Amino acid sequence: MSAVVDSHQHFWSLDASWFDWPTSDLAAIYRDFGPEDLPPLLQASGVSQTVLVQVAPDPAETAHLLEVSERTSFVAAVVGWIDLEQETGLADLERFAGHPKFRGIRPMIQSIPDPEWMLRPSLAPCLAAVERLGLTFDALVKPPHLAALATFIDRYPNLPVVVDHGAKPEIAKGREGFSDWARGIASVAERPHVFCKLSGLLTEAGHRTGWHDLLPFVVHLLDVFGPRRLMWGSDWPVVELGAPYGTWLDYVRRYISTLSADEQERILGGTARDFYRLEMS
Repeated sequence: MSAVVDSHQHFWSLDASWFDWPTSDLAAIYRDFGPEDLPPLLQASGVSQTVLVQVAPDPAETAHLLEVSERTSFVAAVVGWIDLEQETGLADLERFAGHPKFRGIRPMIQSIPDPEWMLRPSLAPCLAAVERLGLTFDALVKPPHLAALATFIDRYPNLPVVVDHGAKPEIAKGREGFSDWARGIASVAERPHVFCKLSGLLTEAGHRTGWHDLLPFVVHLLDVFGPRRLMWGSDWPVVELGAPYGTWLDYVRRYISTLSADEQERILGGTARDFYRLEMS
């Protein structure tokens, strides 16, 4: 089996000008996390490459992450942020697109009060440029956004979309948090060019972080997307709020253990390599 790709990880520094999250109440992750912290976890888990994803809605952070990627061999791609509603966003996008590790954008949709924000006409020029440049779109959404996301995907059929963190189902509520999310994510998955990350689920689970607590949600994602449109991601260091890095990967390996070797390889590396156009390390 090929080496594992972590399709979703972060770095941050508390003294960065753009830093505003995590907040101090999240004590387990309220400190600096940088490239020197991750290699022991990657080596212990057999992970060869990562996709470094933005945290702050600030193009300065994206520029910084691209600089970090130049001196960090395991970072194979960067997903950044631009202001989709401003002309400056288009200029930033063109600038970032010239970097060999820049692969796509991630607007902070989960934090925007309007669940239909992504459908605003003012976003169209930048999104057309994202399509033209062959870049990707990470959809950081929650269950209330899924109806609008389905419309968004139909509106931009040439835009490769991946749903971050399974759209953040309310796992902490158990079955109560399952039904509406399950219908919404199934509708999104009907669009065959849409992908999904098996990431971020532990931090939506509250105290329900056992293997069986997450099982119905993972099974549903496997059912509606299939193994060829799913990619594993750690969401490190945020995952540390729920369990250690290796524990989440062990969970996913157990969830997919009955799949064929090829299907397991897709989830643990192949899908991410294709979606983000990663060069084999």
